Amino acid sequence: MESHPLVLLVLFFFMSQSTYSQQTPFTSCLQTKIGPLTNILYAPENPSYKPTLQEYVKNSRFNKSTTPKPNYIVTPNTFAHVQAIVNCANGNNIQIKIRSGGHDYEGISYTSTEPSFILLDMFNLRNISVNVGARLAYVQAGAQIGELYYNIWKASNNLAFPGGVCPTMGIGGHISGGGYGAMLRKYGLSVDNVVDAEIVDVNGRILDRKSMGEDLFWAIRGGGGASFGVILSYTVTLVDVPEIVTVFRVERVLEENATDLVNRWQYIAPVIDNRLFLRLFIQPVTIKPHGKTIKASFIAMFLGNGQELLGVTNKEFPELGVNKNDLREMSWIDSVLYFANFDNKTKPEILLDRHSDTVNFGKKKSDYFQTPVPKTGLDLIFKKMMELGNVVIQWNPYGGVMAQIPSSATPFPHRAGFLWKMQYLVDWKDATMEKENLNQMRILYDFMTPYASNSPRGAFLNYRDIDIGVNHNGANSYAEGKVYGEKYFLGNFDRLVKIKTAVDPKNFFRNEQSIPTSSTK
Repeated sequence: MESHPLVLLVLFFFMSQSTYSQQTPFTSCLQTKIGPLTNILYAPENPSYKPTLQEYVKNSRFNKSTTPKPNYIVTPNTFAHVQAIVNCANGNNIQIKIRSGGHDYEGISYTSTEPSFILLDMFNLRNISVNVGARLAYVQAGAQIGELYYNIWKASNNLAFPGGVCPTMGIGGHISGGGYGAMLRKYGLSVDNVVDAEIVDVNGRILDRKSMGEDLFWAIRGGGGASFGVILSYTVTLVDVPEIVTVFRVERVLEENATDLVNRWQYIAPVIDNRLFLRLFIQPVTIKPHGKTIKASFIAMFLGNGQELLGVTNKEFPELGVNKNDLREMSWIDSVLYFANFDNKTKPEILLDRHSDTVNFGKKKSDYFQTPVPKTGLDLIFKKMMELGNVVIQWNPYGGVMAQIPSSATPFPHRAGFLWKMQYLVDWKDATMEKENLNQMRILYDFMTPYASNSPRGAFLNYRDIDIGVNHNGANSYAEGKVYGEKYFLGNFDRLVKIKTAVDPKNFFRNEQSIPTSSTK
């Protein structure tokens, strides 16, 4: 019998609008609490399930047919929806993974090692309001950092927020893990500029700073929000920026004295004028006439004009040879675009494009350094990088305000005494290169052991690294958590455990690197 086109159209419409084909205790609970689940809950058979899942996957390593998939994706439109989702998942003992932007380097925010889980995707909750008079901004967890920057810029040319340089990072994960960018030496981390927050706790309550108490408020400013509840919003302090900031990028290869310049950078970048952030990027390259070599890129942002910057560099780092032709003066918002690697003609409206980044396969790791690497060590590192061929290293200087904030002020502990943070990066487009590139990364990371911090070797939570420890959330949860927890949080780990035990004693909010409770000590 021939199908009538109208019947097929109606069937397609019904299938696309249906969110699930079978009632389960979780879906029944959710429907009872919030009503129809159309455009809120997606089961695997729904046509919108796959594109919704993939929309905010920012690492192709976790977008494979073999990648564990959630039983349901839920996309709340209101805070009340989040409360209902938490209550229904908790009541039915189903794990929740919380995704605000999808930039988790290990895909932990949207995959799981547990057999059943729900993805709570926050992308609909992205309201932003800026109060110039109070120098505050309210931003919901599903907003991206670029959207926050844009809204601040539209409201004021002289205010900004010290956050990361990748505009598509979700607020919930970025800030709750620490958050940093080109103004950290002047204004500290993102979490150093948070004055309030809203969270849904394990009991489904919406709590602000006053009602959650100072312990929990401390924990969600650098300890990772997903261990303690669902971050709904942050209220942040805005900071002063001049109408003109200055950037430059100076590049040298080994044959142009790059090793000596990198060596000098180690002694200068952490102690120079705190208005200057001088990032160093080291990568193996093959160029004529040198062949295989190392290129060192010195990438700067200075909170001031070019003449002021030249005064600083000529005095403190004359060896770099920065001159006025290297400098570009611009507004703060244009410096955001510059550090995000957009071209000169790009307008700030690109920050409203939630998919402006390129998604590849990738692996990242991090280290902290408390002493400079000897020049002989630099020679060995550069030789190893050239042998490997694909891994690059980003050096991010600390000092300035970072050295003045106590290590216990937030869960993020790497303050005074830490000269810089390294990020090791390797990205690739060909899926068949995964094994080779992961192996290169681990070889270089092992090679760096003598030079990095130790006892423990530190790591940065926002640069999630599953290699440093995994929690199976069983009888050994505390011991497993301590392995990676002390690397991320040093002496602050046990305070986080104490707070976790108080606010989520049954460990409902858990993941492969969450804060454990003390019950498994």
